[in-house]
Amino acid sequence: MKIRLEDLQKRIGYQFSDISLLKQAMTHSSYANERKLGKLMNNERLEFLGDAVLELVSSEFLYTNNPQLHEGDLTKTRASIVCESTLAFCTRQIELGKYLLLGKGEEHTGGRDRNSIVSDAMEALIGAIYLDGGFANAKEFINQFILKDIEKKKLFFDSKTILQEVIQKMNRGELSYELISEEGPDHAKQFVVNAKIDEEVIGNGRGKTKKAAEQEAAYSALMKLNAKE
Repeated sequence: MKIRLEDLQKRIGYQFSDISLLKQAMTHSSYANERKLGKLMNNERLEFLGDAVLELVSSEFLYTNNPQLHEGDLTKTRASIVCESTLAFCTRQIELGKYLLLGKGEEHTGGRDRNSIVSDAMEALIGAIYLDGGFANAKEFINQFILKDIEKKKLFFDSKTILQEVIQKMNRGELSYELISEEGPDHAKQFVVNAKIDEEVIGNGRGKTKKAAEQEAAYSALMKLNAKE
């Protein structure tokens, strides 16, 4: 575990003074329960703290960078940044799921790739960095791994709606999604989907659900269309 935590620290560019905070941030309740570590020895308290730090940093970021937005729009945009699916998407860059300590049941049912688990771990990691290195270090981590390229991330989550609007403006035909294959065991299934205009394949994607695969395919199509332009 020590080697894995050292690798994680290299990935995030932050070295912990108190490594026990990082270990706790990576400890899911299923692991703590299985090992009888006690109710407070999982990452839930750190998640609570990290959530508050993330909300403050993202609020400041949006307030500073969007002087034209009203309070309601700022609130909606912040909600999209700190939501479960966005945070789970942000964990991909550091492959956070592979560093988690999970119980056998969660491990067997694909917990390392479950949005709810990895997004909670992301918030716990923020909380751990805040306690270990203060607000400035936590803010730097959030800026680097969550708020950086936020416009591209927003495009990803609105990709199906945006692609539909683009196709309608282009008058090129009817947009549809075709399921190509289902791979893997039931607890770790991968769906492969093509985005199509009539019979022309314009993007492809894969995901843990058909909806996630369609979202990937739509994003892929948008990137290709943008590149052509």
